Amino acid sequence: MILFWVICAILILIALAFVLPPALQRAQETNVTTNDERRQANIAVYRDQLSELEADLRNGLVGEEQYAQDRDEIERRLLEDTAGVSSKKTAAAPANARTTAYVLGLGIPFIAIIFYLQIGQPVLIENPNAVISSPAATAPAEPASGPMERSPEQIAANVDKLAKKLESNPNDPQGWVMLARSYSSMEKFNESANAYAKATGLNPKDADLWAEYAFATAMAGGRSLEGKPMELINHALQVDPDNAKALQLAGSAAFEAKDYKKAIAYWQRVLKKVPADSEVGKAITERINEAKTLSGS
Repeated sequence: MILFWVICAILILIALAFVLPPALQRAQETNVTTNDERRQANIAVYRDQLSELEADLRNGLVGEEQYAQDRDEIERRLLEDTAGVSSKKTAAAPANARTTAYVLGLGIPFIAIIFYLQIGQPVLIENPNAVISSPAATAPAEPASGPMERSPEQIAANVDKLAKKLESNPNDPQGWVMLARSYSSMEKFNESANAYAKATGLNPKDADLWAEYAFATAMAGGRSLEGKPMELINHALQVDPDNAKALQLAGSAAFEAKDYKKAIAYWQRVLKKVPADSEVGKAITERINEAKTLSGS
């Protein structure tokens, strides 16, 4: 009988030698995968911001100098965030790996012994001639359901991370701008307007921000430019009377109020600042033609 249990112990040790290394390796691979997912989420948000900035440059809505400054800031934050994600070698992974090893090391022998005592025949070890009247029937094991595949909204998670970071560092104007534009791309215009309010408070001389603030406020208020959005547009034009974004919104506000001649005047000023064959130029030309038709010109 003693020899039997010694043989069992040896077999269990051999089994653990096959089970534990893969378990430890999977824990490490899971940690690497998590870091990679976070890094890709960060890269996705900043890629969107760079694409939007490049589109503004192509459409003539920002100058080369402003484009270079914004691009450098976005790239700096991208490097900081991705480096931060890569450097986070959390202690949770080794701890989880050790926990897994302990569970397997203690659980496998325990389960094996219980399993044998339940369905095995220990009596045959000492009395091989004993008659087995009715061996225990084992029910077929149900297929184990694997963990559900998760599809986290990585961009949304990264935006939430940026919002939490700004709670502890609220005096970061570029951070608020990125957060506001991210919320706008997610069509969360109330949150976007709140973030633009922070950004313009820290950088009140940026007419583009005031115009974007006006747009987000209008979208949050049912797409109407009356009231506060118009006040923000006027503020943008006070900062920079020739700001293309503010002029475009001012024309839209005048068109909304059926003041078509005023709308045409604003939009013609926009056409002087953007290439005629650009997407913005073509869109503005169509709006001008529409306003001329409605005004009877």
